[in-house]
Amino acid sequence: MSSTGDALIGRTLDGRYRVLSRLADGGMATVYLALDERLEREVALKVMRPHLVHDEAFVSRFRREARSAASLSHPNVVAVFDQGQDDGHAFLAMEYVPGQTLRDVLREEGALSPRAALDLLEPVLMALAEAHGKGLIHRDVKPENVIINDNGTVKVADFGLARAVSSQTMTSSSGVLLGTVAYLSPEQVERGVADARSDVYAAGLVLFEMLTGTKAFTGETPIHVAYQHVHGGVPAPSERVPGMPASLDELVAEATARDPDERPADAAELLALLRRTRSGLTAGDLDARPAGVAAAAAASVPTATAALPVRDRTALAPASDAARTTAIDVGSRPLEGVVVADRHRRPRNWWPAAAASVLLAAATAWFFFLGPGATATVPSVVDRPQEQAVAAVRAAELDPTVQQAFSEDVASGTVMEIRPGVGSTVRRGSDVVLTVSKGKERYAVPDLAGSSLAEARRQLESNTLALGKVTEAFSEKVPDGQVVSSTPKAGTQLKRDASVALVVSKGRQPISVPDLTGKDAGQAQKTLEDLGLSVDASRQENSDTVAKGGVVSQSPRDGTLFRGDEVTLVVSKGPVLVDVPNVIGKQLPEARRILEGAGFQVKVERALGGIFGTVRFQDPENGKAPKGSTVTVTIV
Repeated sequence: MSSTGDALIGRTLDGRYRVLSRLADGGMATVYLALDERLEREVALKVMRPHLVHDEAFVSRFRREARSAASLSHPNVVAVFDQGQDDGHAFLAMEYVPGQTLRDVLREEGALSPRAALDLLEPVLMALAEAHGKGLIHRDVKPENVIINDNGTVKVADFGLARAVSSQTMTSSSGVLLGTVAYLSPEQVERGVADARSDVYAAGLVLFEMLTGTKAFTGETPIHVAYQHVHGGVPAPSERVPGMPASLDELVAEATARDPDERPADAAELLALLRRTRSGLTAGDLDARPAGVAAAAAASVPTATAALPVRDRTALAPASDAARTTAIDVGSRPLEGVVVADRHRRPRNWWPAAAASVLLAAATAWFFFLGPGATATVPSVVDRPQEQAVAAVRAAELDPTVQQAFSEDVASGTVMEIRPGVGSTVRRGSDVVLTVSKGKERYAVPDLAGSSLAEARRQLESNTLALGKVTEAFSEKVPDGQVVSSTPKAGTQLKRDASVALVVSKGRQPISVPDLTGKDAGQAQKTLEDLGLSVDASRQENSDTVAKGGVVSQSPRDGTLFRGDEVTLVVSKGPVLVDVPNVIGKQLPEARRILEGAGFQVKVERALGGIFGTVRFQDPENGKAPKGSTVTVTIV
């Protein structure tokens, strides 16, 4: 496709993606080939139309859906690498898949053989099954979103984009429901809701188109096509291609049942059904190519984004022999519609057909505007205050119900979700549920000090918190088995199921008492006080064995005490001192008797043989000396 005049060519978006050329244009986006300069790889850059970027609701949902799509990792899914916004351009960076779409194949080939059709549908269902298993719905399954790589790999694109676009295009102010009408399920037409079974319905229609070379439903107007989805029932492929195996008719019928409950529950279930059906077909059945179905049949009614009127009047644009264009006029502003090619000249007696068309249009308009099909559109109220949202829903002739839920991202009192979804078409007076944010979900840590471990666990669980790591520690104040402290501390606000660590008391810490008798009393007192014990060292007594200032005794002498308990120390005053008698000049026997009587030991030394036995010297000679000490006498 020519890129002449495209202002994005050559630009670098988000400082990373250099736009090389334009690949394709669509109703909601333009696809470019770009170079990811950071990873040096080619990517497909899908840039949203400018009118979408100015809608904050669209941008918010676009980001959420891009994150959901990026979580899909499957060989049959076009990978989403990144999403961003740069200077008014919202974009998706996706895997670049060189090849052609299934629409291109159908235009070139027309109806396919059952083998080719099933070969193509199977990887599509595998991709959808992966998404359905993760709770993701495609919402826009059609041949344009099925890409066949140059190496033959089949990939599905645009997961979640239809949901993101709906936040802008499916509004009460626009008055239209946008979608690819040929593949909309009845519930999408009637109620604007979609689930995995809606993807199953669209996949069944894609299979029908591959088997027959034509769409299941065509019509002069999108509303006519939508009406057939709701009331017509998908025809059997054998009605278009005689000789089609009955099992393929049954496969299409189950996938496209009007009642969602009668369809396979999801793509995985339809995939299993496809494989069972295939196993019952012969090689001849699989390879039979429908005869007489021209390739042009598939192209005669091109797929386009169609506008289905919801509330306002419908105006048909003048038609020409070259082409007839259906436009939906909402107020004074027409929206892009569907171009249906008419390659045959209008017959001269055109008025009967025109009259029938007018009658059909009138009947359809009555059904949707005045009759049992009268509808309302769910307004866009996400991210609006509750009071405003309720008023907007009532103004749309719907009945609002408010429920509350926590949110980490949406401010308290703000609408974060509406069911049915924004832009859904529902019957007037239907219930609409508004989910309003209560703000961040937080729970206060209770005061657990003094509680038993079992009681603390119960309190945490009642506060939607969890018991974390439990450690034990001695405590002089908290009895054994009771909580000393918590981390985080009491009153801290935590998320649901956050863990709270506890310290539980082991009771008072026992202290081993050391035996310090004989040690210096001052040092002994310091040792005991450092252990946390109280010391009484006021008592003193004489000791013949312990030096003055030493510990004569302690109580208790050993064993265990607790912090603050008292130890009594008896401190030595040293031995008792007595007067030393003077025995100089006395004979040895008398001197010995006097000294020993005073409590001394006597040591005798002799001078000149000590033949006279008279005490000539004594040591000590006078003063006081410890009782029991030795007095040395020298005799001559």
